[in-house]
Amino acid sequence: MGIIMKLKRPVFLDNIYREDAKVGRFLSVLILFGIAIGLKHGVQNNYLADILTVDSFERGIVEFFREMPGLLLIFILALMYRFADSRVFKIGIALMAGGMAGIFLTSAIEFIMVKFVVVVFMVLFSTGEHIIMPVRSTIAMELAKREKTGASLGISASIGQLGNIAGFLLVMGIFFVLEKSGYTRADLMGYRIVFGAATALMVAAALTAAALKETTLKAPRQRFYFAKKFSKYYIMEVFYGSRKQVFLTFAPYVLILHYGAAPSIISLLMAICAGFCMICSPLIGKLIDKVGYKAVMVGDTLILVVVCLMYGFSHRLFAPGIAFIVVCCNFVLDQIISVASMANNVYVQRISSNREEITATLSTGISVNHIFSVFIALLGGWIWKIAGIEALFTMSAILGLISSIYAAMIKKSEEVSP
Repeated sequence: MGIIMKLKRPVFLDNIYREDAKVGRFLSVLILFGIAIGLKHGVQNNYLADILTVDSFERGIVEFFREMPGLLLIFILALMYRFADSRVFKIGIALMAGGMAGIFLTSAIEFIMVKFVVVVFMVLFSTGEHIIMPVRSTIAMELAKREKTGASLGISASIGQLGNIAGFLLVMGIFFVLEKSGYTRADLMGYRIVFGAATALMVAAALTAAALKETTLKAPRQRFYFAKKFSKYYIMEVFYGSRKQVFLTFAPYVLILHYGAAPSIISLLMAICAGFCMICSPLIGKLIDKVGYKAVMVGDTLILVVVCLMYGFSHRLFAPGIAFIVVCCNFVLDQIISVASMANNVYVQRISSNREEITATLSTGISVNHIFSVFIALLGGWIWKIAGIEALFTMSAILGLISSIYAAMIKKSEEVSP
């Protein structure tokens, strides 16, 4: 756990981070919980579908509650408005560790209320995950030189993706060994092993985070922050959160329920996604610094429209085997272009007057995008049940197109001089 902290900082990091920035322990936490998240996400949808028999409509209900902390984030962070960003980060990691431990312990026993209890611990994990979202970005940008904030966000995302890859590959290995031993995807053994390993890693991440020095902002932040100059950012977050929710909730379920994908297949795809994202994150970060956040925002959402339409209509355009391959490719492509959402953070940073305003705005943005996304989860399950996946992903494509139009309205004159 301390390897990253003890190694001498590479020269290329010196070009990105301030000389006085202590980044080792922060990056160590990112890779530890990155592996844990890879393990959890690698089996979560199969666990819900194969073990808990959650159908597509119920999956929307589960996601509604799992995403509720995002909607309430502005109020959750209001309770910690006097805390430094590093302390908020520590609290978020600790909640994730508690949620993961609960999921692991629940998977080891069988009782009538198991679905409800699993969802409760998923919500606890999600609460921690949402808490660290704005402060993780703020810490990454604060540690960087002003003109290298995009690159810093890219490096942080890459570290997390590296951990995700390790987690997904571990899932593949675990289920491969179990399948060779006679276990099937309906057996609990593989899930218990994965959840146990993820719990151990999250506890290690929490202990490492606890040792972080209070190097970030200590000044009190405003409890609630809305400003007119961020109106385009808020609107883009609404559409980004809504279209993201469709893919996050239902894309894996399309592969599992529509194409019969096993945990090893889902984990392989997620490992491929993480591999591409790890490579692309620094490149996209540099691209943002070079061509500007506006160009990246517009290009990202235009590509998304094509991805959504292909995901929803491939089974009608191609033979089953080819359709499965096309959907898998689109699954990977969506994950890659989602990395470009870091451009939104850079946009906020460039038009903010100070660092406190950045954190407050990013926190508000997360809550704003969840206002619609939590209901999109419910609506999406109903649309799938009534009208099919074609209508569901057409809706997502329309949301992406509207988001692109708003991004095109951004003006360079909005930026605040350094």
